[in-house]
Amino acid sequence: MGIYLSSPKTDKVSEDGENGRLRYGLSSMQGWRATMEDAHAAYPDLDDSTSFFGVYDGHGGKAVAKFCAKYLHQQVLKHQAYAAGDLSTSVQKAFLRMDEMMRGQRGWRELAILGDKIEKFSGMIEGLIWSPRSGEAHVQTSDWHLEEGPHSDFQGPTCGSTACVAIIRNRQLIVANAGDSRCVISRKGQAFDLSKDHKPELEVERDRILKAGGFIQVGRVNGSLNLARAIGDAEFKQNESLPAEKQIVTANPDVNMVELCDDDEFLVLACDGIWDCMSSQQLVDFVAGHLKTETKLSAVCERVFERCLAPTAGGEGCDNMTMIIVQLNKPSGPRVSAGEQPAASDPQSQPVESSEKTEVTL
Repeated sequence: MGIYLSSPKTDKVSEDGENGRLRYGLSSMQGWRATMEDAHAAYPDLDDSTSFFGVYDGHGGKAVAKFCAKYLHQQVLKHQAYAAGDLSTSVQKAFLRMDEMMRGQRGWRELAILGDKIEKFSGMIEGLIWSPRSGEAHVQTSDWHLEEGPHSDFQGPTCGSTACVAIIRNRQLIVANAGDSRCVISRKGQAFDLSKDHKPELEVERDRILKAGGFIQVGRVNGSLNLARAIGDAEFKQNESLPAEKQIVTANPDVNMVELCDDDEFLVLACDGIWDCMSSQQLVDFVAGHLKTETKLSAVCERVFERCLAPTAGGEGCDNMTMIIVQLNKPSGPRVSAGEQPAASDPQSQPVESSEKTEVTL
């Protein structure tokens, strides 16, 4: 059946955790796809006051998604802006740093380990690499020194991955996104998108693609990629006269900053295998309903997968599915009032410039 299995793989990899600020649950399922190319990371204690969650949806292979799950949060911690309290800059630089790290001999070797060659190991080892546990968050990366070898001129992988991450510190929420995975917050039962789906037909994406020498055909970049932003996909990033932010496809994320308030209930981060089947509001309603009966947040994710899974191969409900729910405790510090109900930002009609960091008022 080509890229689909004859019957779906419905085994789920699930995890739950909590600290004094929040609790979370996550799950992933391969479904009808012939391979599992999603990855995720959950670190409720990135440091003493900060939590990090991310979903990564690979395409053309699983290596880049796994690379991001292993290294992106570490690069957020590593950047000097993080120590200064500038979470927006540190996460933006971490997205771009992924493409830099995947080049050369060392990048090639790491991707080979995380990609197809990893299959010679046991599933347990593979799981530890693509879904690292929270205890590994404080393992610092080296300076990523260049290595000599037969792949020293490696320009980066042809496969790629979306990346959508949420960083929570006290009342501050930072959401960074490249691609069509999505982060949504529930405020008093209403869904608000905190990221936009980076499709080629969006005006700001189309303008960059055309100026960089690319084209859009049947809704795809150069007739092949249905995303305008992604980590990896080096073939779309070869114009040496342009910075990374202006390449045909860029890893540069939109970064949104939100001040949390007492009316904020939970966040959902999910790959497009979910959003293909449910709108943001439908998912928020579904999650809220099941929170009344399920004790584990991961079980709510599993119920979503069962709701979305297609009965037969082909079309919506056949993609890999990965989802994280973060349930917020009442934020500490001075009370913040939700005020007037906001007009949700429409990701299709209000694109943000590629280098812009936006403070979202909900």
